[in-house]
Amino acid sequence: MHNYIRKRKAITNRTTSAFIRSQRLKLAKELLQKSDATISEIAYLVGFNTSSYFIKYFKEIYHCTPNEFQSKTL
Repeated sequence: MHNYIRKRKAITNRTTSAFIRSQRLKLAKELLQKSDATISEIAYLVGFNTSSYFIKYFKEIYHCTPNEFQSKTL
């Protein structure tokens, strides 16, 4: 098991939790573009427990809030 974790980290250069979070945010980005769901609904759909946590990491990766991103894509 440890070999798998080391190999994944060598390939992605991220911890397991950071990798999973990035995949969730990527899915959230697609949902923000294509869905009429609210930001809170999207946060919960992709696996974030609170919308504030979701917004914090979305902004860290995409340099804008989900609301700003959604406004740009409309």
